[in-house]
Amino acid sequence: MSSTQAKTYDAAPPTRVAFIGLGVMGYPMAGHLALAGHSVTVYNRNPAKAQAWCQEYAATSGPRGAATPREAAQGADMVFCCVGNDNDLRSVILGPDGALAGMASGAVLVDHTTASADVARELHALAAKQGVSFIDAPVSGGQAGAQNGLLTVMCGGEAAVFERVKPVAMAFSRAFTLMGESGAGQLTKMVNQICIAGLVQGLSEAIAFGAKAGLDMNLVLDVVGKGAAQSWQMDNRGKTMVADKFDFGFAVDWMRKDLGLVLDEAKRNGARLPVTALVDQFYADVQHMGGGRWDTSSLIKRLG
Repeated sequence: MSSTQAKTYDAAPPTRVAFIGLGVMGYPMAGHLALAGHSVTVYNRNPAKAQAWCQEYAATSGPRGAATPREAAQGADMVFCCVGNDNDLRSVILGPDGALAGMASGAVLVDHTTASADVARELHALAAKQGVSFIDAPVSGGQAGAQNGLLTVMCGGEAAVFERVKPVAMAFSRAFTLMGESGAGQLTKMVNQICIAGLVQGLSEAIAFGAKAGLDMNLVLDVVGKGAAQSWQMDNRGKTMVADKFDFGFAVDWMRKDLGLVLDEAKRNGARLPVTALVDQFYADVQHMGGGRWDTSSLIKRLG
């Protein structure tokens, strides 16, 4: 299979689901749901992507494409969504052709978009008015995590609804955790992005410094990676940064969107984020260098 890797799926009752948004994350996530035995209907703004997905997973339980989010959601017990930002999310969930218009009372809407906590609470309230439950469930793990079905998912919403969704969502997850009430998943993802921003900048400076000092940086990374400096970023991006390779998934443009959400939330809650604000501007520099689609480890390009 081109988009997903082999995974052993836990036994979960076959469920009628819809998946809205077949980007680099959504495409393989929907694929894992199909491979786990669920009946999956997909919607994507570019219908050719939905057609390709249906062809790839034709051997599973009747995959089909839909012309609108509303059509995809009709008859589904759970609707999963993974799109770009707050406005994209509203465009596929709300309105006469939105997913909510097609969902029956008792269904669950699960949003994997990295979006604001405000839009999560907004959609939670709107869904509740028609008897639909809502879980905000942003993910971490990047494109590789989605392809391998090993995403870390941070959820906000009611515990009983979370417990309904978890067995199904474990098809593409290695951890699926309830963090609190509606919006808590998005806030947890913001914590995640704050951590990554600082780590990648520190790693960039360390590699640039070591290279200027004439060290064999691949050897250095092997050594310091066995000590207190070890991190996922060092293990997975250190040597690719040394090799000047930056095509490993999560793009600078997306990180700037996420850090914008973080900084907006910090203005509301009074958190002081001086390093995060600085790194956000460093990512703006990378965008101005033409690196908007490079992965987030490309911060080092500013230091060359």
